[in-house]
Amino acid sequence: MNPHEVPRMSAQNEATNPVTGVVAWSPTKSLWFTAHALIAVVGGWLTFSPGAALTSFAFTVTTLCLGHTLGLHRLLVHRSFACPCWLENVLVHLGTAVGMGGPFRILYMHDIRDWAQRHESCHPFFIHRNPLWKDFLWQLHCEIRLMNPPCFQIESAVANDPFHRFLQRTWMLQQLPWAALFYALGGIAFVVWGICVRVTVSLIGHWLVGYFAHNSGWRDWHLRGHAVQGHNVPRIGLLTMGESWHNNHHAFPGSARLGLSPSQLDPGWWALRALHALGLAWDIKLPADLPERPELVALNVRASNPMNLIDGLPASKCE
Repeated sequence: MNPHEVPRMSAQNEATNPVTGVVAWSPTKSLWFTAHALIAVVGGWLTFSPGAALTSFAFTVTTLCLGHTLGLHRLLVHRSFACPCWLENVLVHLGTAVGMGGPFRILYMHDIRDWAQRHESCHPFFIHRNPLWKDFLWQLHCEIRLMNPPCFQIESAVANDPFHRFLQRTWMLQQLPWAALFYALGGIAFVVWGICVRVTVSLIGHWLVGYFAHNSGWRDWHLRGHAVQGHNVPRIGLLTMGESWHNNHHAFPGSARLGLSPSQLDPGWWALRALHALGLAWDIKLPADLPERPELVALNVRASNPMNLIDGLPASKCE
């Protein structure tokens, strides 16, 4: 595969490129975020209670760790491990409950950005180089419309999966069962905090991680010919469920472990190891299991062998 391509994206013709395009307001994206944010700010203040805040915190951690980083990112997008079908459905549902979109939408959002960043240049929308306020408006209220986009094709096993198709059609409605549960547990306060505050915090947090992980931090690897480099952002690995180790992820996108050194805290990896111990996850891919990338350059001796950064792992693929 061309190093500038990603599996689900392919050039339609010679004019296909990630540079020429316009940023346009997305009504669905913008109104969804704005509605949750307004309810979170006003309703959160009026309904605050320790129980509501604790419930919101617990469900935020659950959806971001098991849902977003495991179910959507490491499993659905990269297939960096395998698990039973029922567990995949649970993890993807929890990822959908984060509030960013259905599984097909997540695949597209991830892959179009990944595809664009792998080129020598791409539209500024994909590289988070604008001032913070402008990037906030672009990422949470707008979408990019490329003039000559690539062809996006989801693998048939995912595209034809009834449950994934159901989640894609009803991704906004997936908040309702949880809202009903929270109302039964603690009334309207639990709903406001468990749904609106959580969704708002998750969406803003996801954007901020992407912004800083492409602008600051350190790098152990460089990818030649890529429009933007990922950075490892220290001290927030625990808060981001491991997603802040973005230089590692750019270097080894198919690795199930994002925090590769002992000091790089990666709760998503811890959760995956727990699933493996229970016999619920297998074929776990690490950097040594991935194809070599000719464009990948180690920036220091420590990174010259990625396995030197990994501590306390079982054998390849956790077998």
